[in-house]
Amino acid sequence: MQHAEITRLKAEKKAVILAHYYQDSEIQDLADFVGDSLELARAAQKTEAELIVFAGVHFMAEGAKILNPSRKVVMPDLRAGCSLSDSCPPEAFARYRALHPDHFVVSYINCSAAIKAQSDVICTSSNAVKIVNRIPTDRPILFAPDRNLGAYVAKQTGREMLLWQGACIVHETFSERKIIDLQIRHPEAELIAHPECEPSLLAHAQFIGSTSALLKYAVESPKPTFIVATEEGILHQMRKKAPGKLFIPAPPNQNCSCNECPFMKLNTLEKVYHCLENEAPEVDVPAPLREKAFLPLQRMLDWS
Repeated sequence: MQHAEITRLKAEKKAVILAHYYQDSEIQDLADFVGDSLELARAAQKTEAELIVFAGVHFMAEGAKILNPSRKVVMPDLRAGCSLSDSCPPEAFARYRALHPDHFVVSYINCSAAIKAQSDVICTSSNAVKIVNRIPTDRPILFAPDRNLGAYVAKQTGREMLLWQGACIVHETFSERKIIDLQIRHPEAELIAHPECEPSLLAHAQFIGSTSALLKYAVESPKPTFIVATEEGILHQMRKKAPGKLFIPAPPNQNCSCNECPFMKLNTLEKVYHCLENEAPEVDVPAPLREKAFLPLQRMLDWS
């Protein structure tokens, strides 16, 4: 019933549903577009819908509003935040940035509008290496907020960077010991990992990439089995696109569901329905902040 009602409401309200790969499978299957942060930013920029329903986390919906100030942006649950974004408080970052006024500030898209507004350019895990390579070599770089992605990009580009010490609770929960055990039990398997994972884990990976890059690699690779070190919501798309392959979610340190993002999973199909029906809760970004945050976000889209 909810599926039919959501479809009716979308048409009635000229709405579009954008969903991240880490959403529950039933939301992914109903969405008009499913993607990673970069793909969703591009989709948000291009949409002509009057109402944008963002099934993701708060910084993503903020980004859609920054790129579409004249359109209404809503999300199923305003409590869907992000541990990585929360690890970089705007006031503390402003103080740190003031200590390094000559540094070019590159901020990962997984941050608040207030952090974006303090940045020179935004990046995603898809384009971070490309973005950093665009920066003149005589400019020192401050990278925020993810220390693991920053360390990976520094290694790939050969650039020295100051790293803000933020991290994602999901990508830091994977157990290196348990993954090695899985590799022993599945010698035919490849470990593929998101660069938000810790460097010690990435050292074991046969492929490292953004969520969309992991999906593309897993589908196109001739390998039959993969251990996937990122939020396990992406496994739904992997299994849909490569039904004959085996995808094993990387295990966390604890015996828990810690490889699921608790914030992403706050969104449910029922909340998507009520969000569409009521056009709420709405995500807004005040104009002065929105205008400052738009420039580095648009620079990212131009550079990538």
